[in-house]
Amino acid sequence: MSKGRFRVRAGVRDWLIAVGVAGALLVTGLSGQHSATGLGLLGYVLLTVGGLALAAGRRAPVAVLAVTGVCAVGYQAAGFDVAAVAFLFAVYAAMRAGHRIVTVAVSVAVLAALPVAALASGLHDTGEAFAQARGALQIAWLIAAGAAGEALRQAEQRADEAERTREETARRRADEERLHIARELHDSLTHQISVIKVQSEAAVHVARKRGEEVPEALLAIREAGREASRELRATLEALRDDDTTPPHGLDHIPELVERAGKTGVRATLTIQGRQHDVPAAVGRTLYRIVQESLTNIARHADATTASVHIDYRPDAVALQVDDDGKATPDAVPVPGMGLLGMRERVTVLGGRLRAAPRDEGGFTVRAELPVERAS
Repeated sequence: MSKGRFRVRAGVRDWLIAVGVAGALLVTGLSGQHSATGLGLLGYVLLTVGGLALAAGRRAPVAVLAVTGVCAVGYQAAGFDVAAVAFLFAVYAAMRAGHRIVTVAVSVAVLAALPVAALASGLHDTGEAFAQARGALQIAWLIAAGAAGEALRQAEQRADEAERTREETARRRADEERLHIARELHDSLTHQISVIKVQSEAAVHVARKRGEEVPEALLAIREAGREASRELRATLEALRDDDTTPPHGLDHIPELVERAGKTGVRATLTIQGRQHDVPAAVGRTLYRIVQESLTNIARHADATTASVHIDYRPDAVALQVDDDGKATPDAVPVPGMGLLGMRERVTVLGGRLRAAPRDEGGFTVRAELPVERAS
């Protein structure tokens, strides 16, 4: 909303500048008391058009640069000894937009064309024509306009880079703190669950050794302890990507797919697009998504086949994991810790995640993560 208001204010400001410059050019032209001939009327039109064209300088700086340059040369040829103020504004805008080479080329062309235009007016000899051209567009003012636009462009670029760096640093610190807390919680819970598991195993063993009937509640506690222990081990493996162990990434996904085949699920891997280096955080996140997806397929999906598809794009990497399990579009998936963890990882990196049953049956997990490649 605030950006929209800023755009409106910028547009109004551009029009105010354009109307002001056009008015100043017209007043200067009228002060010369030109006749109302066709050539004189053309000069007034070019003065007006050259000034009003500045209103589009933010949207089309190169086009405005060309229009104001042509207008400046045109009204000089029509006999109007008026400074090329609009062209200086256009040079500033084009340099600020980053069109340095085009701006320099057009400026040189206008500087060369102005003396010719002054001679074409028939009002001056060669010396006077060069003097008038020099007065219409001072090289010092031209350089100053270009330098001001370039300086502002670099300042805005540095400000954007600083803002982006601050956001990335804050996001990384938040992610590191979240993982630190998760490690602490899981380390403490592992011990407690291990105690429950060992005690329940011992109680079942003693009851069976005595020939007593094992209570259902005790069996349920034992099974819950076993499942919780397996889940914690898997989660701790995912969390402990620190300096002591090499981080997993996209290169390790074929190993996950191969291991999935040993669980009774026929898994395939397809890679599309031209492979390129991706940030370590992106590769690690995609690896964890595949790991969690294949684990869920083996444990809960009752599936026979699974497919992993990786699509390398110039500015992103897309991942899709499908299975032919028992999930249906009518079934509402219950978001577990694994799915929440996937979503957190993807969101931290500015990506998108979709996890839902497929229309033809089974489940699909699709993630798309942006990558920034060095130019």
